[in-house]
Amino acid sequence: MNSILDMFRLDGRTAVVTGASSGLGATFARGLADAGANVVVVARRRERLEGLAGELERDGRQAMAVPCDVTREDQVERLVDMTLERFGRLDILVNNAGIGNVAPAEEEALDDFRRVIDVNVTAVFLCAKHAGRAMLRAGGGTIVNIASIMGLVGVGALPQAAYNTSKGAVINMTRELAAQWAKRGVRVNAVAPGWFPSEMTEGMFDNERSIRFIERRTPLGRAGRPEELVGALLLLASDASSFITGQTIVVDGGWTTV
Repeated sequence: MNSILDMFRLDGRTAVVTGASSGLGATFARGLADAGANVVVVARRRERLEGLAGELERDGRQAMAVPCDVTREDQVERLVDMTLERFGRLDILVNNAGIGNVAPAEEEALDDFRRVIDVNVTAVFLCAKHAGRAMLRAGGGTIVNIASIMGLVGVGALPQAAYNTSKGAVINMTRELAAQWAKRGVRVNAVAPGWFPSEMTEGMFDNERSIRFIERRTPLGRAGRPEELVGALLLLASDASSFITGQTIVVDGGWTTV
């Protein structure tokens, strides 16, 4: 009998991770590779992507770097085609690319608002649409959208209406895609991180007052460590979650419980 831990293995599968040139995206790529997956790392910064792909291959995995603007449908189509050409399959999509814009709502420029929605919502849809097509043709696959606790609650002290709106949209897009594709073998779920150090949150973690705010407000008394998101990701990406779809797993140290 196989070990229960074998359900979390991804040997022979191919995963695409967007926003993989730094921060949480790079952590996700490493975690998927550690579980046995071939990994396609995607972002706009070619040099960083190639460095990460080289690192994964030195560790014994197959990897490919694909520079891509995920807000451009033609480039997303090309990404999926390149993945299928190289690996012959696309089993896992991690929709991680995202941006934020901190500004009081009454002062937030419309162009800034639209840009956040374009990257955080439209690009998630485009990647899910084209990866989903490949998965539907193959009879199965799993999509993990990276949402945020800011899609579930407001903060106020950190004003970012566009970002919070976008992540709320990602959570409900996750439900809708899951409902559409469940009977055709494609599962769609989301992870909603709380406060984690990343390129996007660098300003918060460089500020002692902000760090104290996070520690005081989080029941576990601290921010998360990037590797603490990998368990939830592997659950949703693997057969360990074969009866889970349309759900959002919150990894926030208890932030949304109080």
